[in-house]
Amino acid sequence: MSKTAFLFPGQGSQSVGMGAEFYQEYDFVREIFDMAEETVKMHVANLCFKGPMEELTQTVNLQPAVTTVNLACLAVLKKEGIAYDFCAGHSLGEYSALNAADVISAEDTFKLVHKRGELMHRESIKNKGAMHAIVGLPIADVDRLVAEVQPQGIVSVANHNSELQIVITGSPEPVEKVSALATQKGAKCIPLKVSGAWHSELISGAEKELNAVLSKINFNPPEKSVVLNVTGDVSAKADNIRACMQRQLCSPVKWFDAMGKLMDQKIETFVEVGPGRVLAGLAKKILPSDYPAKTYNVSNMKQLEKFLNKTA
Repeated sequence: MSKTAFLFPGQGSQSVGMGAEFYQEYDFVREIFDMAEETVKMHVANLCFKGPMEELTQTVNLQPAVTTVNLACLAVLKKEGIAYDFCAGHSLGEYSALNAADVISAEDTFKLVHKRGELMHRESIKNKGAMHAIVGLPIADVDRLVAEVQPQGIVSVANHNSELQIVITGSPEPVEKVSALATQKGAKCIPLKVSGAWHSELISGAEKELNAVLSKINFNPPEKSVVLNVTGDVSAKADNIRACMQRQLCSPVKWFDAMGKLMDQKIETFVEVGPGRVLAGLAKKILPSDYPAKTYNVSNMKQLEKFLNKTA
């Protein structure tokens, strides 16, 4: 029996117009947007459909917006009767994955990402940060370069996205120094358009308050297996999942490890559930050419139709 994993995107996948087709097509999608707007006290539909992009991209707005579209896409797939075995989400997307696994309710998902966005925005204003993608070096090499520069300032690995795509995060000068060293070793280094040093100790001032909210949320044992960012592994224990989410904000996203875990489980169908193609693109880089898997995106009617036709 073929196994399916739902992958949920996070920051960087947003676009003006995201979710609009499903909103127009399905009453239950409009209800999800209504719930989000009531919970976070924000015009989520307007932000998603009309932007402007500068406003949508602000992390305080973006986190509820992307999450709402993720959960809308999930609801459409569920309505179509698509079965899935595993869930994983990249950074912000992990909250959507927890909802898909029935660990947390939709309303609590919106509460958490709204608070997370507010706190991250606050910390990014307090502490100027930068993030660079390093392409072409394995994690061991990047770890060594980071360790070399760390005595001079705050810098660390934020995301291990694929074998040779690693994002570093921290104060602008140390991040630049690691990138310069990586360039000398033949890597390509790309500054990312972000407003803060996500997954670094520069935003650790948000941890205590976010963890206080997490501690009050009801976490259930997962109904579907969920692969966690902090460990790159699954857990069946609600308290362990909560503990991982309390570390997630400032810990590296072990996406490469998470995808490895999904391959170990012989997943044959990967579906990016939400806007953009970031995770589908990473899957194509990570999956070996001889690994028997298909990758899909589902965020609009055309993509849904294509997916349903190919899986019929």
